[in-house]
Amino acid sequence: MNPILKGYLKLARPANLPTAAADILAGVAISGSITDLQNGPILGLTIISLVLAAVFLYAGGVVLNDVFDVGIDRVERPERPIPSGLIPIRSASVFGSILLLLGVVLGFLVHPISGAVAFALAGMIILYDAVLKKFNFWGPLNMGLCRGLNLILGMSLLGAITHWYFAFVPLVYIFAITLISRGEVHGNNKRHLIWAGILYAFVIVSVNGMVLRYTDAFVQTLPFQLVFVFMVYRPLLKAYRINSPEHIKKAVVSGVLSLILLDAVWGVGFSYWGYAMLILLLLPLSLFLSKLFAVT
Repeated sequence: MNPILKGYLKLARPANLPTAAADILAGVAISGSITDLQNGPILGLTIISLVLAAVFLYAGGVVLNDVFDVGIDRVERPERPIPSGLIPIRSASVFGSILLLLGVVLGFLVHPISGAVAFALAGMIILYDAVLKKFNFWGPLNMGLCRGLNLILGMSLLGAITHWYFAFVPLVYIFAITLISRGEVHGNNKRHLIWAGILYAFVIVSVNGMVLRYTDAFVQTLPFQLVFVFMVYRPLLKAYRINSPEHIKKAVVSGVLSLILLDAVWGVGFSYWGYAMLILLLLPLSLFLSKLFAVT
């Protein structure tokens, strides 16, 4: 592969992008649109447009994150495409901005409400990259809000956002992952790991409560939930025992990729088993890409 092309791909974090797609598919399920897809003329192209919007917004956000972090990366991660000189910072800035713009445009092509959500998401992404990520509380909160808006973007498929408060779940979940990542470079973050474990438990309880209240598919969600619990807690406990950057990074990676499992829980709870399996298929894709490209 051409080194420059590979550099741009590295900036976009390909392994993370399926998680953004999974958020959209989960939001679509929560909105009830899957039932409508069987009974009415809802084009699958609309869902694909929202998936692409989320993917472009996520990719643009991580590219611009590296643009704003170039000073730190020159010291801590000099091998990355921008500090290594492979990708000029101006080119990376243009690349990230175009990706964000494409995500917003695709949102408006689906529905004005979808466009408004995509625009708000782009704004929150820029706010995080440029300002809030430096703060121990506001940075994780902002990142969680971005994931919550991504779920809402999927809900907006029909032009009406239902169950918007479900977005609180990915907000808390991403807050937990961001806390874990605080020790990715230097380690020594056991206190953050404990809080992350507590927040993970809150997420699991919240999802169960929502599924039990709004659906009759609790039993069907259990296999997905059990795998989810294994994938997030196993590396978290190991990172607590061996509090090194290497194990902390593995806990972060597993947390990010496990978003697909969480979205599959929404999928089976609010639609059908087959639809949840479609979401789950994004996990091996993400795992494969994580072998080729860095997740964090």
